[in-house]
Order: sequence, then structure tokens, then C-alpha cells
Amino acid sequence: MPKHGKRYRKLTDLVEKDKLYAPDEATTLVKQLATAKFDETIEAHFRLGIDPRKSDQNVRGTVALPHGTGRTVRVLAITQGEGVAAAEAAGADFVGGSEVIERILGGWMDFDAVVATPDMMAQVGSKLGRVLGPRGLLPNPKAGTVGTDIGAIVRALKAGQIEFRSDKTGVVHAPIGKASFAPEQLAENFEALKAAVEAAKPETAKGQYVRTIYLTSTMGPSVRVALAAARVEA
Repeated sequence: MPKHGKRYRKLTDLVEKDKLYAPDEATTLVKQLATAKFDETIEAHFRLGIDPRKSDQNVRGTVALPHGTGRTVRVLAITQGEGVAAAEAAGADFVGGSEVIERILGGWMDFDAVVATPDMMAQVGSKLGRVLGPRGLLPNPKAGTVGTDIGAIVRALKAGQIEFRSDKTGVVHAPIGKASFAPEQLAENFEALKAAVEAAKPETAKGQYVRTIYLTSTMGPSVRVALAAARVEA
């Protein structure tokens, strides 16, 4: 295990060992722990009571964070016909059809999110599945990135909608903002994300669903959130 430096160890002293922090306390503290020279990302980590080996217990969904993520998302819209003008009007950074697919196959990846209309998904799936799939960028109806109203999809992403999913260990990791956000903004984003994760509980999941929740900044130590307090605030 790598050893942490003096700065990190000093920051850990500010976190009370074994204390479960209320959401507003946690967001205030995690901001205090973000002391890097750049605007650190604040993330929430939910350890869930699911069996990630079972496909029917995978957790996946989208949520619109009230205050966005603090990050500019470059959206690529793969569409044709009327969808082109709709995507452009909604603020998509890149718009195109078959020619964009070929450009991606040539190595172009200067985007953060990909959305598509249903009429393009046959090409997108067959040609880009192996390229975008491993990167988590392949458009998917369940993720809210495929639909006939391409303009609405683009606007939602630009406004702060994010996708979350459980990993192979049964943990959901998702951003709730930047260290420059006010604690109240982080807390509101956290509550929106928590509600969405709870709503995505698989029907086959047994026992306690949300086991632990931690907040952490990019370079700082983690802060554990009290589950009971989180429910009261919801």
C-alpha cells in the first residue's frame, strides 16, 4: 500500500474516527479537506447490498444534479435529418451521422458524452460498440442517452444530468460537484443523487440496500455520511 504524505495525514486528523456525519456536516468538511491547488472534484461513494455478479442486481440510472457538476461536458450527438438542427440548437458540441462514426473509428475521441437518436443506433452499436462500450460512452436508452427528442437529451446533459452505475464490487461512484461549490450546493446535489440511487434498487436485492456512503475530494481523505441522517434530510 502506498504511504500518504504529511499533507494527507494532517488532513485525516480533521476527520473524527468512526464518526458518521450528517450530509450538511459532511459536505462542509469535505470542502475543508480539498486543499489541492486545483478545483478538486467531490464524489459520493455508495456501497450497496447487491450481488454484482447477477445481472438483475446491477444498479444504473441517471439524475439531474440541481447545481450541475461544475464541469463543462462536451456532448456529441449522433443523428440525422431533423435531429441535426435540434441537437445543434440544444447546444451539442459536435453533431453528425455516419461521417462522425467513421471519424471515431479513425481515433477521434474529443468528447465527454455521446447521445443518439434511435434511427442511428444500428450503426452506432455495430460499429462503435467495442470502441465506446469499454469507456462507458455507448448511448443507451436506460442511461437516457438515446431518444427521439435529441434536443432534450442534450440539454439535460448540459444542465448537469449524470449517469451512475454500480461497479464490479457493488459500489456506485459519482461526482456531486467541485470544491469551489458552496456546502449547501454540494448537499443538495448529494441528496438528489442519493434519492436516485435508492430509487434504482433492484427488486431482487435482499437485506440492507445502502450499506455505507462516503464523500471524498480528489486528493483528500473520505468522510462517512450517516445513513439515518441522510434519510431524514431526504
